[in-house]
Amino acid sequence: MLKNKTLLISGGTGSFGNAVLNRFLHTEHFNEIRIFSRDEKKQDDMRIALKSEKLKFYIGDVRDYSSVERAMRGVDYVFHAAALKQVPSCEFFPLEATKTNVLGTQNVIDAAVANHVKKVICLSTDKAAYPINAMGISKALMEKVAIATARNSNDTVVCLTRYGNVMASRGSVIPLFVNQIKNNQPITITDPSMTRFLMSLDDAVELVLFAFEHGNSGDLFVNKAPAGSIGDLAKAILKLCQSNAKINIIGTRHGEKLYETLCTREEMLKAEDMGEFYRIPADNRDLNYNQYFSEGTEMNDIQDYNSSNTNQLGVEGMYELLLQLPYIKKEVLGEDIDQLLV
Repeated sequence: MLKNKTLLISGGTGSFGNAVLNRFLHTEHFNEIRIFSRDEKKQDDMRIALKSEKLKFYIGDVRDYSSVERAMRGVDYVFHAAALKQVPSCEFFPLEATKTNVLGTQNVIDAAVANHVKKVICLSTDKAAYPINAMGISKALMEKVAIATARNSNDTVVCLTRYGNVMASRGSVIPLFVNQIKNNQPITITDPSMTRFLMSLDDAVELVLFAFEHGNSGDLFVNKAPAGSIGDLAKAILKLCQSNAKINIIGTRHGEKLYETLCTREEMLKAEDMGEFYRIPADNRDLNYNQYFSEGTEMNDIQDYNSSNTNQLGVEGMYELLLQLPYIKKEVLGEDIDQLLV
């Protein structure tokens, strides 16, 4: 299915893009992989590190439709990962988050439709469910933009994935903790009781590939990820690093939740259990609601799927999960690994 096909990854120099390349660069899948991003330094680093004729690099910004459209010509599939993701920065610059996460997504989908791309997978976040911060609100609106376009797109399938914290991705808390320990500094924790979903970059790729294989237009896919508290994560990293570093609690930052939600109660009403994943189909009714009849559904027994009511790993569970991460293997355990780290 993927032989002799062209894949474009928006935001392709980021953590997810690197994980996709680690998966496909040396296989027969995809004849060409296009990296679309705005950072020429990261593209040059990737070009030098990987030295692959399969890779093609396109400088551009998802905010600029013309640059997206040029990169999209001849593409078969798109993984749309470009986004502003940091909660505090989006909180202080919400309009910038809107331009990239909402309008940028519309540009990517419009360019894909115009160039008859077969399928677009848009990457979202648990912060889009019951959003309280600008990052989550912009991602929630991104999801609505994608689903609305999917209703009217006949040739291009548009679907979404939503996942939690990707462990050891750029800007995440695990590299921060490790660097603080290496520099003999105390670990800084916002709130030790705060819980988050935990998944690896490989898990994120698996979710996108599952959506790629099974997704209908407008579908949203969620993986059943384990979770844990930030306090337990810090203890697991201290154990891994064999460190007695002090833990400083600095308080919750702008826009942060105590726990995250992957599926709302309303979504769980119609979610299809697919084993390791949930599929949430789009509501494809039009605005003439009086033409449709549906009985009310009792919601008292329905719970949302969040990081406080899912499987909790604890310190030992997190320790075992951390041991599997390429970042930990290289930066903490000192192993020589080939996987590109970001």
